[in-house]
Amino acid sequence: MPDFTGAEVAILVVNYGSSALLERNLAPLSRALPDALTVVVDNLTTAQERATLTTIAARENWRLVTPDSNLGFGSGVNAAAAAAPDARVLLILNPDATIEPSALAALVERAQGEPLALLCPRIIRPDASTWFSGADLHLTDGRLRSPRSRPVDATLWEPWVTGACLVLHVDLWRAVGGFDDRYFLYWEDVDLSHRVLAAGGSLVVCDDVTAVHAEGGTQGDGHDTAGLPKSDTYYYFTIRNRLLFAAVHLDDAGFARWNRNAPSVAREVLLQGGRRQFLRSLRPLAVAWRALRDGRRLAREVRRAAHPSA
Repeated sequence: MPDFTGAEVAILVVNYGSSALLERNLAPLSRALPDALTVVVDNLTTAQERATLTTIAARENWRLVTPDSNLGFGSGVNAAAAAAPDARVLLILNPDATIEPSALAALVERAQGEPLALLCPRIIRPDASTWFSGADLHLTDGRLRSPRSRPVDATLWEPWVTGACLVLHVDLWRAVGGFDDRYFLYWEDVDLSHRVLAAGGSLVVCDDVTAVHAEGGTQGDGHDTAGLPKSDTYYYFTIRNRLLFAAVHLDDAGFARWNRNAPSVAREVLLQGGRRQFLRSLRPLAVAWRALRDGRRLAREVRRAAHPSA
């Protein structure tokens, strides 16, 4: 059993109606790691879910944070980190993900030796197939692609790592200021990765360490198998937040380019759920239109605030 005494490890989990998953996935991990602090932020769903999770947290000795609303993922992680002020190494873990104590110990040791590295294990599905082993953001058009399609020109892409399972030293967390609260869901890990690189840090996918992700265990994180219908939440925030990222991080030419191709990228996002979904309902099209409208509106606000005299 790994001994984290002196490492001051905090396990940070954001719950949204997933108490059964936490009991199945998180409880065995926290029991195996009594020296680690487990912090769960319960984004409000129902009174029954809150009561159930309160009972589980008391039994498992978790530190429970209970906001009066749904903070989203990034803000939820920020709240969890704030509830662990003495931690030196942070594990950010999805409710539908698990990691063996020995694997976490290896990542913690590496984080202590490389305090500016954002570490991600190779994430596999329960059938041992790879779910995540690295991904790229293509800066020319804002598409997220596999490293297999990486262009030769290194200036046209940068890597990013998924927020499903991350380990980092608190020095890096503080240096970048945690997650950006504006994203709510999706793209917050792309944004965090970008800011880590901008701050002189590194992104490391540790292929020799694995975590397991049971996709679809929560409302869906957007990386599940292509061709399966996605939630309206996924469509909306994936399309909207791409434009938010562009507004925050790109120059005028880059933002204009991403904005021009936003409708075609939105179409590609919808098609991740397959064409058959449109036989049942055209609602995804309305969601995409609203996401484009709201994303462009938010982007204008962000860029106006950054350049008030422009």
